[in-house]
Amino acid sequence: MQKAVILAAGEGKRLRPFTEDMPKVMLPIANKPILEYVIEALADNNIRNIIMVVGYKKESIMSYFGDGNKWGVEINYVFQEKQIGTAHALLQAKDYIDDEFLVLPGDNIIDKECIAKLIKEKEKALVIEESELSSKYGVVKISDGYISQFEEKPVVAETNIISTGIYKFEPDIIDLVEQFVSEGKNNLTDVIQHIIKSGEKIKGIKGNGKWKDAVYPWDLLKMNADALREIPPQQAGKIEENVVIKGKVSIGEDSIIHSGCYIMGPVIIGKGCEIGPNACIFPSTSIGNNVTIYPFSEIRDAIIMDDVTIGSLSYISKSVIGKGTKIGSHFSTIVGNALMEVENEIHKVKEIGTFIGGDCKIDANVTIEAGVIIGKKCKISSHKLINKNLDSNSQVI
Repeated sequence: MQKAVILAAGEGKRLRPFTEDMPKVMLPIANKPILEYVIEALADNNIRNIIMVVGYKKESIMSYFGDGNKWGVEINYVFQEKQIGTAHALLQAKDYIDDEFLVLPGDNIIDKECIAKLIKEKEKALVIEESELSSKYGVVKISDGYISQFEEKPVVAETNIISTGIYKFEPDIIDLVEQFVSEGKNNLTDVIQHIIKSGEKIKGIKGNGKWKDAVYPWDLLKMNADALREIPPQQAGKIEENVVIKGKVSIGEDSIIHSGCYIMGPVIIGKGCEIGPNACIFPSTSIGNNVTIYPFSEIRDAIIMDDVTIGSLSYISKSVIGKGTKIGSHFSTIVGNALMEVENEIHKVKEIGTFIGGDCKIDANVTIEAGVIIGKKCKISSHKLINKNLDSNSQVI
């Protein structure tokens, strides 16, 4: 098998404000887009021919991955202009499908062992996993190793076994997909349900627990922490005297770690960063490229995207800071239990900080309470306590 279709056309609305600037597949996890993990897992299994279905903010994907040569693969792009379903997305790739192939979502972290198990199967197959959020996915029942029932996003899930959306198909599936799309049934789950009811068999391939999806902003932190455990330690750039580095820490080229800094891995720091003096970076933290962290600041269990500036004597924990945001001194995130509203749903989230979109400007001595989501391009003046969500382009003066 040499071919895979990656579905990467969606936005990821529940991950706003971060997906206002980029599609979900391009959100950075341990300083790499989620989609890059998918491509690497395929390349590691010698699957070199990739058809990428793109749509929402497709330019960011195409400019980053190009023809795929950097990863040892060949990428052909097809376009889904309106994101109306996974079957409709797959249909856009039909001209490239002439042999058995894999279908994968581009917005999940997928490991190479899972792909290897799928490739070995001789039949139609679907990778399944256990999930605490099973009602957010297609829920499956298994009988003698095969899918016996498939229900899409049930209100009450009967099992915690879900579809990962990772399939192995023969090319004849495309005719069925085309028929369903012509009838206005645009999701692959409709096709799968039909196949099962018609008596055809689809093998259920149990994943090994490494599959990860981010449904909500706080899921990014768990996904990031898991990915960081796998990073190889490397130390480029300039590390001054009296810097303490413990555990697995990766530091990129042209970064400067000033004297007195304390870094405990797993941590990744990108290229062109300036950290400290006397800053503390604690486990499960990703710091992107061209980030400046001023003296005496503390970062722990956080994602700091590219081009962020964090002023001195700041504290950031269990939080995500979007690309290009500038934060003044004495900034603080309060960590605690919170009721968070996402897409008109209320969630109880334990031990969480804040989520700040890209290109915000936050002046000195600002404190943000637990669970607050701040949209992109917001401006917050000094000495403010922010205790509720802010829409993008808001100003607090």
